[in-house]
Amino acid sequence: MSERPFASWAVLAIVVSIVSLTPAPLAGHARAARSASTAPAAGTWIVPRTADGQPDLQGIWISKSATPLERPKAMEGKPRLSDDEVRELKQRADRLFKEQDSDFPAGDGLFMAVLANPDRYKSATATGGSFEGMVEREFENRTSLIVDPPDGKVPPLTPEGRQRQAALTASRLRADPAGPEDLSNDRRCISFGVPRVGGNYGAGPYSYNQIVQSPGYVVLVMEYVHEARIIPLDGRPHLPSRMRQWNGDSVGRWEGDTLVVDSTNFSPKSSFMGSGENLHLVERFTRVSADAIAYDVTFDDPTTWTKPWTAALRLTRSAERIYEVACHEGNHYSMDGVLAGARAEEKAKAAGDAAKKK
Repeated sequence: MSERPFASWAVLAIVVSIVSLTPAPLAGHARAARSASTAPAAGTWIVPRTADGQPDLQGIWISKSATPLERPKAMEGKPRLSDDEVRELKQRADRLFKEQDSDFPAGDGLFMAVLANPDRYKSATATGGSFEGMVEREFENRTSLIVDPPDGKVPPLTPEGRQRQAALTASRLRADPAGPEDLSNDRRCISFGVPRVGGNYGAGPYSYNQIVQSPGYVVLVMEYVHEARIIPLDGRPHLPSRMRQWNGDSVGRWEGDTLVVDSTNFSPKSSFMGSGENLHLVERFTRVSADAIAYDVTFDDPTTWTKPWTAALRLTRSAERIYEVACHEGNHYSMDGVLAGARAEEKAKAAGDAAKKK
């Protein structure tokens, strides 16, 4: 079965499986790492190396986890599920989504839907009852992607953070934008931001990533929306604080076999859950098997959250390719439609107001 999210005229298939975050080797995909053919037998797996001796992280990777970013209220105090509970979620998902009668469960929607276990899943933002595409998702024993704080919740927002998050929500819901500047960066096709941590912030069909390495650099290519982070590994400092970028300034280093990427200097116009120019990210990539990378990211912004927090994901090797997602600010399928619709509504309202005055 193809992993691709937009397979033409495909029937919805939610494929769920029990997975573990242990470093034991996983079942391989069709296209294995170049070094896998010479890897030792299972149980003695050794991290493959690039020509310059660094751990080889290269390939195309995807996060398939159905685990929500934050621990649901119904799971408070329960960081892990038993294997029997995971099997029960799988059975519910098979029942709920196998007949195409349910809406598309984007982001955390899949986990929350099977947790509620309705007769039919309905999404308030759905535009139709059925849809094309195949989405492969995996249930884990964990109940949240957030591993710190231990309660699996994003720490409380500061007053400033609440204000920015409210403004971000308002911009997404605004139906009458005067111009492109009134829309969010993703709706303008400028950037979908960094990082992509899953849940409602990057999981599901838009989480294909390619890692390319060369001496002194690593490149993280995000399929959606054709963004590439070129990260130097030569020990250079961050850019001067006056120089700001949509996805921040990233510098990397190796700590043993773990790639550590430190990002600062975000643009004031960037936004991740209300955080902007003061965001500080520390990402860690560790190859744990032929087909898996352990990825965790720590978020720190004292102007947004009351304390730092960390989320952890498992990236699985994919046999698929990265394709261009040609989204740009002049995209007539999005920007032109949104602005034309707003102008049409203004015109209709003006005509109605004029008719009332007669």
